[in-house]
Amino acid sequence: MNILKEYYQLTKPGIIYGNAITVIAGFLLASRGHVDWWLLFEALLGISLVMASGCVMNNYFDRDIDAKMERTKNRALVRGSITPAHALVFGKILAILGVSTLYFFTNLLTVAAAVLGLFVYVIVYTKWLKRTSTFGTLVGSVSGAVPIVVGYLTVTNSIDITAIILFIILALWQMPHSFAIAIYRLEDYRTAGIQVLPVRKGTHITKIQTVIYVALFILATFALAVFGHVGYVYFFMMTFVGFAWAALAAKGFWIKPANDRVWARNMFTFSIVILVVFCVLIAARA
Repeated sequence: MNILKEYYQLTKPGIIYGNAITVIAGFLLASRGHVDWWLLFEALLGISLVMASGCVMNNYFDRDIDAKMERTKNRALVRGSITPAHALVFGKILAILGVSTLYFFTNLLTVAAAVLGLFVYVIVYTKWLKRTSTFGTLVGSVSGAVPIVVGYLTVTNSIDITAIILFIILALWQMPHSFAIAIYRLEDYRTAGIQVLPVRKGTHITKIQTVIYVALFILATFALAVFGHVGYVYFFMMTFVGFAWAALAAKGFWIKPANDRVWARNMFTFSIVILVVFCVLIAARA
């Protein structure tokens, strides 16, 4: 039983569950009140398997740097309770099952989006830019924005202005969220040699970019109110939480460096809150 739990943890279930919320939200927004629950289940199953594959591959390729960080040093591949060869096979099986599920039950555009997200996350982000460039965070945000688009495309089978805005919103949200993690885990990332922005440029530059991305996120949420078939409740709620997030981001310039980790933790927590609020509102088309 323990080995099954090890394989389960290898898929990073927290990430999968978090992204599942965005898949459901995108699907329900596109459905406009006419929900095919079976199709939603199949889309959710397929993209979850694809995401699980990406997380397993991430564990596989990152096992050397995971051993250097306090947060990840007890992962199965680091401890040796699962061999790299077995993890690689497991990741490939999950990818095949996920893509096959999407292929047989959704549409080719949805499949293409899922495969692109997997490629960007595993090859472009994990294998290349995460270790070499601060642009890794930006590229990682691309894959992080794919699940909500997959949910939307499953219903529409076409890329329209709403799909594009959803992608932009989630990609922009990912940046302050990731910067907060990077500041909170700064010493871990520095020890492992992960090229996040606060490691390369310092926390002050990271805070400046955080404020910029939060502002862009707010503008993108406004765009969805204009083009994306959501109502006044969405507009007023997202305005409120968006400016609250911006105020918290700006607060980072007035705190002492010793309090950066606390501020980063608060930014991270609020990023989760604002994502849940956003997903609930678009799912309800409020």
